Amino acid sequence: MKRLLFLVPLVVCAALVGWLAVPLIKGTDPSALPSALIDQDAPLTDLPGLDNRPGSTGNDGLTTESMKGGVTLLNFFASWCIPCLAEHPILTALAEQHAIPINAIAYKDKPADTADWLGRHGDPFAQIGVDSDGDAGLDWGLTGVPETFIVDAEGRVRYRHIGPLTPNDVTEVILPIIEEIGQ
Repeated sequence: MKRLLFLVPLVVCAALVGWLAVPLIKGTDPSALPSALIDQDAPLTDLPGLDNRPGSTGNDGLTTESMKGGVTLLNFFASWCIPCLAEHPILTALAEQHAIPINAIAYKDKPADTADWLGRHGDPFAQIGVDSDGDAGLDWGLTGVPETFIVDAEGRVRYRHIGPLTPNDVTEVILPIIEEIGQ
């Protein structure tokens, strides 16, 4: 009987390993977190704009209403975010080569740091809202930065991408979705 008790931890361990291995065997992507926002109206957003941007009037904030009227991307980023820097040239190319409007939310960043960062690396964004306290990030279900959403012309969230965009993400996912829902 004592020998059988010795096997209990081994059986429990084997069961735990099997349970954790199932997503890997099935080929599911553990980073693909579902979003409750998909096909829902975008969260109410009313953020002040980023001052000191070229062409800024000081009140160029980002609102839910300003995101309606055409398909747009909404990118959460921060000057302190290394992956944001890695995806920045991809966003810039997307805005320039495909004329896709990209709005942004500077997440938990100092406006001066954001403006300096954009001055150094370029500014592909149509509008930038400043989310200093992170409340808008909570409303959007943000898991971290960078994170990108596709918002359709009616203001509904159609897609969510967690992490930095890659050229492959743009050509195989982002552009086909934008084409499907109509720019």
